[in-house]
Amino acid sequence: MVEPALKIPAPVNVVRPNTYVDSVALMRVSGALTALPRVEAASLVMGTPANRRILADAGLLGHEGSRARPNDLLIGLRCPPDAVDEVLAELDRLLRQSWSDPTSEPAAPDGEQPRSLAGVSDGARLALVSTPGPYAAAEALKALRRGMHVFVFSDNVPVEEEVLLKTEAHARGLLVMGPDCGTAVLDGVPLGFANAVRHGRIGLIGASGTGLQQVSTLVHSYGAGVSQVIGVGGRDLSARVGGASMLDALDLLAADPGTDTIVLVSKPPAPDVARAVLARAAATGKPVVAAFLGADAQEAPGVRMAHTLRGAAEAAVGVRSESTTGTALAPAPAPAPGTLTPGIELDVGRTWLRALYAGGTFAYEARQFLVGRDVATGPGPGVPGSPPRLPSRHCVLDLGDDVFTAGRPHPMIEPAVRTPWLAAALRDPSTAVVVVDVVLGHGGADDPAGAVAGVVAAELAALRTAGEQPPVVLGFVVGTPDDPQDLNGQVQALREAGVTVLDSSTTVAESVADILTTIDGGAR
Repeated sequence: MVEPALKIPAPVNVVRPNTYVDSVALMRVSGALTALPRVEAASLVMGTPANRRILADAGLLGHEGSRARPNDLLIGLRCPPDAVDEVLAELDRLLRQSWSDPTSEPAAPDGEQPRSLAGVSDGARLALVSTPGPYAAAEALKALRRGMHVFVFSDNVPVEEEVLLKTEAHARGLLVMGPDCGTAVLDGVPLGFANAVRHGRIGLIGASGTGLQQVSTLVHSYGAGVSQVIGVGGRDLSARVGGASMLDALDLLAADPGTDTIVLVSKPPAPDVARAVLARAAATGKPVVAAFLGADAQEAPGVRMAHTLRGAAEAAVGVRSESTTGTALAPAPAPAPGTLTPGIELDVGRTWLRALYAGGTFAYEARQFLVGRDVATGPGPGVPGSPPRLPSRHCVLDLGDDVFTAGRPHPMIEPAVRTPWLAAALRDPSTAVVVVDVVLGHGGADDPAGAVAGVVAAELAALRTAGEQPPVVLGFVVGTPDDPQDLNGQVQALREAGVTVLDSSTTVAESVADILTTIDGGAR
């Protein structure tokens, strides 16, 4: 007997002509609408061709939405027809709230925000660009020509335009952070997703937003602090871009009297770029730690290679001559293999790893511990709008990747994006280990652990009621006690739900490798 095909409700599109809303606000409002009781899915985007394709892939684009223009606000909904008016009313309320947010930047002296760079005072030194990708380079170029450094949060910027921007910045003695730059802390001011870290004398440069967050928060937890955290965008160390911003940032930190030690963080750079960056790092005359995850790069004089995010933080603190209080620091010793997860009980009938990361660098780091195993990095087969399907093998998923966030906010902004994947993993009788990350800080969700804890507690309780041994759930929290979400409360919520919370992404990855070795007897 052939089962009937799953019927996906038709999407509802609303187009607001000539209405621009910042991408972060759009993601937050999309997440809030998705959480409404009668809404199955909601997405707010500007009507660029790339965004229309994303909505189409998510099953949220109809005839009306297909005619949206780049300057139009495009709303995609999947909900009952009689709920549309209520959803749109809530959308308008949320947008008014975001526009009148009292925590936003102060108004100009005449009471109005400048509407263009031409209206910005001559003393401004930094511009943050968060527009649809096709328009980001033009705005960034204007800022550079006004003598400003530029933080480009926007993604979908063509690589040719990135090269142009970084060439222009270098010629002017300025720095472009991005495109698709997720984090920075400049002179103590957080940009994008950033944590409240102690000021100190370790400078960080990275092509990985969550990698920088993990290293900076570990440095904080070891008692040291950071002078600057500079993101350069995920493509900066590619052969096309040539490490332009990382090279310029190295020069800036080399000349910075407030920076004693420099840390570089990235996924594998192009080989020639890695050599150029390490040579420039060696020329700074300062101790440098380079964590090029998964790369086979040779050390340069004065540069220490670290192979994990935790290792980078430990090395940076270990090579520092003094902490901010003048007390010598040493890195925390790593637990010995086999002692990482005491008290864990494994069900020998369960087989697969389900690592569900919000941070892409954490997923990449985890895969380095699983070399030789058959590990999926994408979802199982399915159709837009259908429940998630997990592959019949180990999987390490970056749920912030476009394939998962099409038409949805990033899970660091809306943790509920991960909920169906987490529930599916916990209900799968073949799942042995589930991994989750929780990222705190400015720009993130108010209670990221809450969404995880609620699902884990409910699913583990159901399994125990049914007399089944549940899978192991491992997690880590990236944050500091000074972050707005309350680090201790987030950790406690996860532990009470049944998550074994470890100190870092690296420790979790090590523990997963040990557990899988125990399960399969070392077979690969």
